[in-house]
Amino acid sequence: MGYWGQAVRTATEARELLAATGAHGLAGDLFCDGALGSRTAALHTPYTDAPDSCGAGYLDAEEVAAHLVACTRAGIQAGFHMIGDAATATVLRGFALAESRLGSPAALQARGHRLEHLEMIDAGQAQALGRWAVMASVQPAFDAAWGGPSGMYAQRLGAQRAAGMNPFAMLSRTGTGMAFGSDTPVTPLDPWAAVRAAVQHRTAGSRISPTAAFTAHTQGGYRAAGCADPAAGTLVPGAVASYAVWDEIELIGGLPVLGSDVPLPRCLRTVHHGRTVFAEPGALQ
Repeated sequence: MGYWGQAVRTATEARELLAATGAHGLAGDLFCDGALGSRTAALHTPYTDAPDSCGAGYLDAEEVAAHLVACTRAGIQAGFHMIGDAATATVLRGFALAESRLGSPAALQARGHRLEHLEMIDAGQAQALGRWAVMASVQPAFDAAWGGPSGMYAQRLGAQRAAGMNPFAMLSRTGTGMAFGSDTPVTPLDPWAAVRAAVQHRTAGSRISPTAAFTAHTQGGYRAAGCADPAAGTLVPGAVASYAVWDEIELIGGLPVLGSDVPLPRCLRTVHHGRTVFAEPGALQ
């Protein structure tokens, strides 16, 4: 089951929408703003290369709060698409309003609400998200594609704001859970490239370890999808038999070597709930 990105105002409306669509939650790309490439991500201060524009916001804090409260009371996961710093601020205000209406952070924590992209955020905001047990669905390949002093981020935002994009290390330190993905077809479906991009983030202070990046691209995905099984995403007895088999990768001290000059592993087989869904002929013989 997937997600349905449509705002609701009551728990009844949320349940009816899930019944009509068969969706897992009202999350996914429920847009609070647009994208940096099109200059529609909502910013506090104008685009460097479009000084007359701060982007576009599609939901206000009251609408965010109403959706969160409705989904929380319906027992389902809510989520939002957010990229610009103004959109981040709007969503944080919405969470604070939702907490005041629900009476405590515990109800929000229980639902594991999620945020897509979350590219512009500061430490205080990340600590608040950690308090509400929010999951960040993030895309390291964005930094590989658009980061750096001359990339698209710098063109749109200037070097200073661009350097703070996708702060994975800060999110990790402040307790915000991360799930890595590709947002394909925006960037290729290539999990090891995503792990490498997080380890080699173009801003050195935003890099995370190979272990943390691997965890975000395995266990993190299950957590972001609302899976309550603590073993999901691990290779241990009793875990769900959903996994991929890759060819060898060089290890140093038990950690993979992910230098830009090192070939990434090749997928040899994928198994979903014990059923092989892909196998490269002869690869494991």
